[in-house]
Amino acid sequence: MDESLKYKVFSEIIKSEYKREIRTFSKYACRSSACIRLNEEPIPDRKNVRPAFFHDADRIIHSKAYTRYIDKTQVFSFFDNDHITHRVLHVQLVSKIARMIGRCLRLNEDLIEAIALAHDLGHVPYGHDGERYLDSICAEKNMGCFCHNAQSVKFLMELEKNGEGLNLSLQVLDGVLAHNGEILQSRYEPDRTKTFDRFLDEYSKCFTEKNYSAKIIPMTLEGCVVRISDIIAYIGRDIEDAVTLKIIERSEIPHEVSEVLGDTNSSIINALISDIIVNSYDCPYLTISPDIYTAMKGLLKFNYERIYKNPSIKDEDSKLRNMFTVVYDRFYDQLASGNQQTEIYSDYLSSYNPEYFKKYSENNMQGRIVVDYISGMTDRYFNDCFTKFIMPKKFGKNIYS
Repeated sequence: MDESLKYKVFSEIIKSEYKREIRTFSKYACRSSACIRLNEEPIPDRKNVRPAFFHDADRIIHSKAYTRYIDKTQVFSFFDNDHITHRVLHVQLVSKIARMIGRCLRLNEDLIEAIALAHDLGHVPYGHDGERYLDSICAEKNMGCFCHNAQSVKFLMELEKNGEGLNLSLQVLDGVLAHNGEILQSRYEPDRTKTFDRFLDEYSKCFTEKNYSAKIIPMTLEGCVVRISDIIAYIGRDIEDAVTLKIIERSEIPHEVSEVLGDTNSSIINALISDIIVNSYDCPYLTISPDIYTAMKGLLKFNYERIYKNPSIKDEDSKLRNMFTVVYDRFYDQLASGNQQTEIYSDYLSSYNPEYFKKYSENNMQGRIVVDYISGMTDRYFNDCFTKFIMPKKFGKNIYS
C-alpha cells in the first residue's frame, strides 16, 4: 500500500469526521475530541481514522468478556426455552434503544454503543441472583462487596488482555460504572465535572461500600441515555418472556399502566422512547413526563411482584446459593494450596500477569481472585465446575468390555 496515499486519505477522513461532529452534534453531546484515557495510545486518538469511542466499542466486542455474554442468562435461568432473553440479546436491545434516543437528541452514538455493549460484562452466572450470592460471600469473607457495575469496569480496565486492560476512555468506563438499570428517575442530568481521579475513587468504593453504585451519576448525557435505556430494554421484554413461559397473563398488567404504555413490548418501548425524545430534545438532561413516569413505576412494581419474585423462579434459590458456596470454597482451597496443577491455576491464573496474583496476596485478599474467576464464568461453565466438584470422577470404560 502506498503509505503517503494512505496518510492523505486518512487525514481527510479524520478532518471530515471532526467537522461532522461540530456540525451535527448537540452542544450537550460528548465529542470524540473530548476523549480522556489513562494511558497514551500507540496511535493518538486525534490521528486515528477510527473515532475514539468507535475504537472503544471495537475493543469491547473483541474482548473475551464480551464473548462470554453468549451463555449468560438474563432473568429466567431455569426455563428451557430458546426464545427467551439471554444477556447477549439484552445488551443488543439496550444498544439499539439507546442509539435511537441518542440519534434523535443528536448525541454521540459511538459513545452510547460502547457503554451499552459493555454495561453488563460483570454479571455473574445466573444474573442478579448469582450477584446476590457472590455479594454475600464477599461480606462473609470480609472482602467488602460485589457490584456487577464495578466488576464490568474491572474486566475492561484490569482483567482483559491478561491483566493489561483495554485502555478504554474515561467516558465509557464511567458510563458502565454508572449504568444502574435498577434505579428509575424522572430526570437524568450528567455530572460534567468528573475527573479520572474521582471516577477511580467511585470505582474503588463500589467494592467496599454496600450499594455505593446507586450514588454514582454519569458524567455524560450519553451515559444517562444508556442508564434509562437499560430499563426500557428489559421492562417490556420481561413481560413478553413471562407470558411466553406462562408465568403471567397479559391481562394481569394493571389497567392504569396498559392504558398509558400499552401491554406489549413494542408499545411499551415506543411510548417510553417517544416521551423521552420529545421531553428531552435540545436539553442538557433527560426527562420523562409525569404520566409516563407514573406508569413506568407501576409496571416496574408489577414486574417485581409478579415476575422477579415469583415462586416459580425462586424455587431453586437454596440450591443455587449452595452451588456458589461450593464453587467458591473449592476454588479458594485450590488457590491456598499453591498447587499449580489445579484448575484455578491452570485454567485461570496461568494466563495472567504475576502482578495480578501478587496484588491480592500482599493484602491477604486472595478470595477476590476467586470472585473475579467466578464472575466471568458463563452459566454452563459454572455448572460444569460444580458438577466436577460434587460428582465422583469416572475412571474408564465398562470393566467387562
